[in-house]
Amino acid sequence: MKNIALHILDLVENSARAEAREVVVCITEAPEKDQYILVIEDDGEGMNEEVKNKATDPFYTSRTTRKIGMGLPLIQQNAERTGGSFSLQSVPGSGTRLEAIFVLSHPDRLPLGEIDDVLVLLAACNPQLRLVYEHRAPGGLYRFDTSEIEKIAGKICNCNQKIRKFLREMILENLRGIGAEIGE
Repeated sequence: MKNIALHILDLVENSARAEAREVVVCITEAPEKDQYILVIEDDGEGMNEEVKNKATDPFYTSRTTRKIGMGLPLIQQNAERTGGSFSLQSVPGSGTRLEAIFVLSHPDRLPLGEIDDVLVLLAACNPQLRLVYEHRAPGGLYRFDTSEIEKIAGKICNCNQKIRKFLREMILENLRGIGAEIGE
C-alpha cells in the first residue's frame, strides 16, 4: 500500500463485508508524542479468538475468492517498520477494533494520501454503511459523517458528480484548516 488512505479503503471494505452498519475511522496526529495513530472500529460480525489470531497471517483469509489476505498484515508491517505498533481486538457479534501507531517523524511512515477520494468512494459504494471519519491534528478536529451528509444531500451514491466533487473539496479544505498532514 502506498499510503494510509489505501489501507483505510481496504479495511473499511473488510468491515462492510463483515456486515458492519457503522465504521468509525480516527486519525490522530500527535507531534508531542511523535505518533500518528490510526484507529478503525466497526460493529460488524467480529472474529473469534482463532480467526483473530490468524488475521495478521498473509496466507490466511476468510474470503473464498482468494487464498491470501494482505490488508491486516500490511498495515501491521507498515506501522511496526516505523517503530510503531499494531493491535487488534474483536468480539464475535460485536465488532472489531484495530489500532496502528506509526512514528510520526519516521521517514518510512506512509503519507495520508487521497483521503478525500477514499471517503467519497467508500460512502458511494456502501450506502448501507454509516461512515464516520475523525481527524485530529494540532489545529483541531475535523469530522466527516455520512449520516450528516445524507440529511443535506441524500445518499452519496445517488449524488451527482458536482456534489461528490464538492465533498472532496470540503474534506481537503477542512483538513488543511486543522493543519493535518495530507501530503499535497
